[in-house]
Amino acid sequence: MFLDNRQVAMDSVLEALADSIDYFQDNLERLRPSLRETLKPHYEARVKAMRQLQELARHHLKMLPRDADVERDDYMWLWSRLKSFVGNESQVVIGELLEQERVLMQALSTLFTHPLPDPLEPIVEECWQQCRALIRELYRLQKQRQR
Repeated sequence: MFLDNRQVAMDSVLEALADSIDYFQDNLERLRPSLRETLKPHYEARVKAMRQLQELARHHLKMLPRDADVERDDYMWLWSRLKSFVGNESQVVIGELLEQERVLMQALSTLFTHPLPDPLEPIVEECWQQCRALIRELYRLQKQRQR
């Protein structure tokens, strides 16, 4: 079954959300405890929003769940570990988390160019706001660590 443009845009958002959650969870041990505790609520809210979007997309956009790209996840994990050899590990993870947010913002921007069913709209808006809040927090942490 082929996806229409709106479904493709929603799939991109769901994939970006899942990737960001996976990356955070896979790299928890690389963050200092204070960073971990600061970022954890953002990702807990993201998990909740992603589950809501998945359910609503399944119901309103007739989308089926898709499998994660395991090879891509492995590559991202390895690449991040390699970068840590030449830089501060927490800074590398924060930089990677910021990149994940940029990808998510692009996916959300594309999704906003399509009409969405009413039940989806507030959850997508919430994801946008959460993403903006996380970007602000990551930039704050990044600047704090550079001092």
